[in-house]
Amino acid sequence: MGVNPNLQQLVVHEVKKALGKKDETVLSRYEYAKGAWRVRRNVKDFFSSAVYISLGILSAGFGLKSFLIPNSFIDGGVMGISLLINEKTGISLSLLIIIINLPFLLLGWQQINKAFSVKSILAITALAIAVAFLPYPVITNDKLLVAVFGGFFLGAGIGLTIRGGAVIDGTEVLAIFMNRKYSLSVGDFILIFNIIIFSFAAWLLSIEIALYSTLTYLSASKTVDFILEGIEEFTGVTIISVHSDEIAALIKEKMGMGLTIYSGKRGYGRRGENPIAANIIFTVVTRLDIRRLTTEIEKIDPHAFIVMQSIKDTRGGMVKKRPLK
Repeated sequence: MGVNPNLQQLVVHEVKKALGKKDETVLSRYEYAKGAWRVRRNVKDFFSSAVYISLGILSAGFGLKSFLIPNSFIDGGVMGISLLINEKTGISLSLLIIIINLPFLLLGWQQINKAFSVKSILAITALAIAVAFLPYPVITNDKLLVAVFGGFFLGAGIGLTIRGGAVIDGTEVLAIFMNRKYSLSVGDFILIFNIIIFSFAAWLLSIEIALYSTLTYLSASKTVDFILEGIEEFTGVTIISVHSDEIAALIKEKMGMGLTIYSGKRGYGRRGENPIAANIIFTVVTRLDIRRLTTEIEKIDPHAFIVMQSIKDTRGGMVKKRPLK
């Protein structure tokens, strides 16, 4: 099947642009293939981002209009401020979502990048339109269900939008700015920010609403973590042992997992200084494999030094994943 000449010319133009070539430059087959792959990847990323952001907007709108707004509940962050002001003044929530987030997005323009800010402005505007015009049904008035599921759908919306490369709540942008300027950790800032919001909610609304809203925030934040970090939690395991060859064979052959071996030197341990060469093994396992791995290592070397650290995600390499049954 022949390629449409106009389409081919467009691809060549984009390839030259991506590679920084002039229009009159003749591309080699390798340059064309490499550039075409970049163009395809950019198109794929664009549509993937659009799908994530669209699903995020629909989910967040559902959480707001079907659960939180009808029951006067709020959330943390900028969305919580918008809900609180809407509840006390009656100002349109859609308008508040745009106005209150705007300063944070302008800050993101400086602190992160322009593309992020543009996508976020479009996402927040779309969320405001969804909240204003989409006829979401009211699901329940049970306060516990509202807190848990309202937070779940709102958190899913925030998490999906972040995966799409944008935000619908500018709190984290401000947290990143504060971290860079005042060395205050992002987590600490968000915690302090939300304590202030829920304190105002207790004063302006009621202590009961503030407590339920705190539960909403916890549900939303855990859902965001779930969306961003995935179902499967990974653990990086570093193993230092005089029997490193046997342990490496165990990981590779018996457990079927990938590993990396560093050349190192033993320093100071329970036997004092022992500056001899030692291979250091690093592997990444799922939480379901940790117990089995440590048990098998103890059978080979009960004195092996094992260090574990949580890993949010992995890219490339070989990480064994259990098939779903």
